[in-house]
Order: sequence, then structure tokens, then C-alpha cells
Amino acid sequence: MNRKAIVIGSGFSSLAASCYLAKSGFEVTIFEKNNSTGGRARQLKKDGFTFDMGPTWYWMPDVFERFFADFNKKPSDYYSLMKLDPAYQVYFDKDKSITIGDTLEKIYEAFENEEKGSSKKLKKFIQKAQKNYEIAITDLVYRPGVSPLELITPETIKNLNQFFSSIKAMVRKEFKNQHLVQILEFPVLFLGAKPSATPSFYNFMNYADFGLGTWHPNKGMYSIVQAMTLLAISLGVKIETKANVQKIKVQDKEATGILVNNNFIQADIVLSGADYHHTETLLDRKYRNYSEAYWKRKTFAPSSLLFYVGFNKKLKNVSHHTLFFDVDFDAHAAAIYDEPKWPEQPLFYASFPSKSDPSFAPEGQESGTFLIPLAPGLEDTEELREEYFKTIITRLEKITDQEIRNNILFKESYCVNDFIKDYNSYNGNAYGLANTLTQTAFLRPKLKSKKVRNLYFTGQLTVPGPGVPPSLISGKLVADLINKHHQ
Repeated sequence: MNRKAIVIGSGFSSLAASCYLAKSGFEVTIFEKNNSTGGRARQLKKDGFTFDMGPTWYWMPDVFERFFADFNKKPSDYYSLMKLDPAYQVYFDKDKSITIGDTLEKIYEAFENEEKGSSKKLKKFIQKAQKNYEIAITDLVYRPGVSPLELITPETIKNLNQFFSSIKAMVRKEFKNQHLVQILEFPVLFLGAKPSATPSFYNFMNYADFGLGTWHPNKGMYSIVQAMTLLAISLGVKIETKANVQKIKVQDKEATGILVNNNFIQADIVLSGADYHHTETLLDRKYRNYSEAYWKRKTFAPSSLLFYVGFNKKLKNVSHHTLFFDVDFDAHAAAIYDEPKWPEQPLFYASFPSKSDPSFAPEGQESGTFLIPLAPGLEDTEELREEYFKTIITRLEKITDQEIRNNILFKESYCVNDFIKDYNSYNGNAYGLANTLTQTAFLRPKLKSKKVRNLYFTGQLTVPGPGVPPSLISGKLVADLINKHHQ
């Protein structure tokens, strides 16, 4: 008889782990508290408009290819990809923006136009970033974070100094132009920490950005969720939605199953891809790996205030991905990490996927998603949400030289309280645990429980870290660990 594995949650890491476990012979059932699979990567549909509620950037396509190849599939078996040109646009003022193209040559030219001689520096910078990317993919991110020895390879020893310097120091040593600095520091925001707190080794994200490019899956990021869900079902995975897990049952220090919707479901393995902190609240205190004090000490990636907006016309002077860096970057970062509070002048990001993909909005109209990064745990009220919406729309109108507030058909907002309610997210964080030096690899929360046999964890709060590609990798790592322990 096949061994039974229960998976809590259906985000990217849970779906990935489920596929690997089913492939290795486990009888797998996913229990998801919401109405659909995908976790934070759900989709909102309203009045003919579509919105990716969570991730909107498709980076590191090689990780997706590697995942599907493990099942003799390819992404193109499920969804088509378009390389975006421009990849994104960054506004610094009404009359000042820089466009990042779809090739390194175009990006070198954009840098050179901004500052003479910067393209040569960028070429060297990207060569280093590519080398770090290859080391990360080959030697680091596919390691389970069990031991510090995982970090010790001939390549990492050669690059040890990069773990003790910061992205900020590395970038600013070479580049003086503030606009170029901000563009080069932007990708590490995906890792959930300030550039000054992120080891310089993580400049491999600049290669992911400039070297590998920014892609868009047809019909959005939810296409990946649908693809992975179809793959899981084809491998025999069962999926139960509207299934709220209330308790992880433990007997003689061994996980025996879960209590879900007041019913006990037995299992040989319990794996949680839900929020790590929340998962441990499903255990009696004596079985938890980490105390409340532990979680309070950790540096969490930001939360977000999001708006999903339907416009009754096409917007001008914006790209599919548009960043608004027209205010003080450091002041906003301080409001997230140093003295958590609502930022006085927020940077924000806007996605207009209907610029590239007509499925996102009715003809002649525009679908817009707006995101303001915030410190987790802030007070979240309708009044604050409305105030910040007015702020960013006013700035968008001014910077892009158009009137749009009277063209808004509707807006839906999503913030700290929603992350807590829908995802049991610790303090309403959006991206998990930041990748700082003291929260890298084996220093992150463990994939395997130290106190309960047959209990495992996956997702953004464990290895390798925040983001969609790392979540896919996390699912593979935990499935490999389970198979190693249960051969």
C-alpha cells in the first residue's frame, strides 16, 4: 500500500512538492483553505478584467524549465511565454524615465545614454553576476539548508568575501549615477531586504534581470498555477479546497495526520507549505521548532498595499511593468525596515498586463495592478488604503501626463489584514523571510521538524527563500529530503 502524504496549502512550493512526492510513489492529498489553488498567486476576475493577485514577474525561466523537465514536460506544454520589450520602465520624474530593453545590448545603450562610460562597467558587473548566478544554481540554491557545509565548495570559497559585503556597497563602488544605482539595486527587493543588508553575492539577481530577461506567460502568472495543478492531478495528486486545517496531530513525537474541517485525516507524512509560523501554531507548544521570540527577531520581507483597478480607456506613457522611483528610495526603505511605519512618500510599482496580453482587459480598456511595499504588521484601515490610492493616482497622472481618475471603473484593494486572513501570513508579510546574511541557507527555518518525526515544511520562510522560482526549488528540496528519510 502506498504511503500517504498530506500537503497543507497549494502555493508554488506545495504544488511542486506534491508533484515530486507523487512521482516517487506517495499517495498525496493537498488541503487548501481557499477556493482555488495557487496560494498568493491567485487570480481576480471582475467585469471582464483579470488580475494576478500575487506575483506578476516571470524571472529565471531556467528554473521553470528544470521543474517541468523533471516530469518529462516543458512549460510550453501548458502555457506560452513572451519576452517583454521593454522588460520594464523606471520613472524618476515627469520628464525622466529609463527603459530596460529585452537584450543586454539595449541595456548597455540605455546605461551609456545616462552616464558616459557606464556600459563598460555594466558589462563587467553583469559578467560577475552571471558567474554568481551559475554558482547559485549549481552549488547553492538546490541544497536543503541542513548543514553549513553545504555552502563550502571550491567556487564559494573563492567568492567568500561576497557574503560579507553588501549589494549596496558593490553597486555604489562602480556606479555614481543615482538613477543607475537604483535600477541595479531594485532586483534584490525580490529577496525581501534592503540592498545594504543583502550580501553582494546576490547580485546574481541582476543577471536574472538583465541577462535572462523579463517574461510574461500568456494569460498571466496564474497559468503556471494551472499548469502545476494539472501536472499534479495527472500524477495522481488529490486536491481538497475550502479545507481549513485546524490541528496537526502528534502521537509519540510523530505526526499522524491532521484535523481538517473537524475531521481527522491520517497520514504517514505531513508537509506544510502554509506560513511556517502559522503551521507551528497548529502544534502543541512543546512540538514547535521556534518560539514567538524567534519570529519577532527575524527580518521579514515586506507586506504590500495592492490595488486592482479597471480603467475604461488605454493608458499612455506606461509599460507592462512600470516602477515609480520619483521619491526618496532610502526614506521609504527606512519606513519598512528601520522604523516601521506608513511611508510619507511611497515608491510604487504598477503592472499593466493588458499592454501585452489582451486577455487581461476588454478591448480599448486597461487592467492595472498597483503595489506599495510596506512594513509587515502595520495598522491597516480603509481610510489609509484610500489615502494612499489617491496619492499614487495623483503622482501617476502628473508623471505620465494624463488624467485617469475619472476613467476608473472599479478598484479592489488588498493589504496586511487580507494577507493574514487569506494566507495566515505572519504579521501580514507578503514575501516570507528576507535573505539577509544571517537568514541565508542553513540559517533559515528548517525543512524538517526537529521535534516531530514525519513533519516537514516548505515555502518562502524556509530554504532557499522568497520568490516564485525559489518556491519551486523549495518544493523539490523538501520532497528529496522526505524521500531520503523514507526510502
